[in-house]
Amino acid sequence: MEQLKADAIELLKQLIRIPSFSKTEDKTADAIASFLEDRGVETHRFYNNVWTRNKYFDPAKPTLLLNSHHDTVKPNAQYTKNPFEPIVEDGKLYGLGSNDAGGALVALMACFLYFYDQADLRFNIIYAATAEEEISGEKGVEILLPQLGTIDFGIVGEPTKMDLAIAEKGLLVIDCVAHGKSGHAAREEGENAIYKALKDIEWFRTYQFPEVSETLGPVKMSVTLIQAGVQHNVVPNSCTFTADIRTTDKYGTQEVLDVIQQNISSVIQPRSTRLNPSSINPSHPMVQAGLQLGRTIYGSPTTSDQALMSFDTVKMGPGDSARSHTADEFIYLQEIMEGIELYIQLVNNYNQL
Repeated sequence: MEQLKADAIELLKQLIRIPSFSKTEDKTADAIASFLEDRGVETHRFYNNVWTRNKYFDPAKPTLLLNSHHDTVKPNAQYTKNPFEPIVEDGKLYGLGSNDAGGALVALMACFLYFYDQADLRFNIIYAATAEEEISGEKGVEILLPQLGTIDFGIVGEPTKMDLAIAEKGLLVIDCVAHGKSGHAAREEGENAIYKALKDIEWFRTYQFPEVSETLGPVKMSVTLIQAGVQHNVVPNSCTFTADIRTTDKYGTQEVLDVIQQNISSVIQPRSTRLNPSSINPSHPMVQAGLQLGRTIYGSPTTSDQALMSFDTVKMGPGDSARSHTADEFIYLQEIMEGIELYIQLVNNYNQL
């Protein structure tokens, strides 16, 4: 156990040193594959996704997926430390991707290695380190899943303080265009597209979907981008804006789109309808296994690769989501070590239920 912990932390330090922005994760994929192969584990690769399965894999048994991502966002301008230097200070490991989701990535790998050559499991285990999570890309877990065969349950590694997110909001991003008519700003000419857009933006700000999810709360809509105009003296004939919508299990994606279209005048275009909300019954054996460990359950407002999985999942991992994408990102070393222990205890409990 102590060796698993030490190796996991050293691997995370190695990964921090390697830039792995979404779509450019080939070098971290190399490092992850080498780490596993050095321990006698056969690995497979599909684009920048690395996966492997337990030694006594039996197609007749159900399969548990352990998954996290190895891509990162780009460091923001407020970093005071080198984001690509793993620095340990006061029990904290600093570095880009340390918290989101490097801690979960290496802790799940340690858990996989713990069970790798155990012959008496009642299920198979697949470990997958995947790409493009931060951009919800199409060459990440979504393209990998068909290669893995039937998955019966998944643990998605994200920073949750090792509590269990049993529901997760979906993500719907729509681009909107308000159309007007150009004219000279000095005269009563044209139809100002900005003013038309403002009415729609105010609707997004104030509208409340009536049905509220027990675990995920209300649908949340935010206008996050706006662009219009060519120069100060021309009435703009178009105004584009983007809405970020966090959906719940109370509404289908098309239902949400229909409500929006019925209430605004702008033309709407969804970027994607792939990222759906997810939820699992609290009575599921894996959730019960987590509750036996004293973990709490909750609904998560943030979207992860969980949205791309059609089978039952929980989102769970060391670290704190509040640190994700922040300057001088860090994770406590103790969080990683405790995360490894809790993952192993969780899988053990699940195996015995």
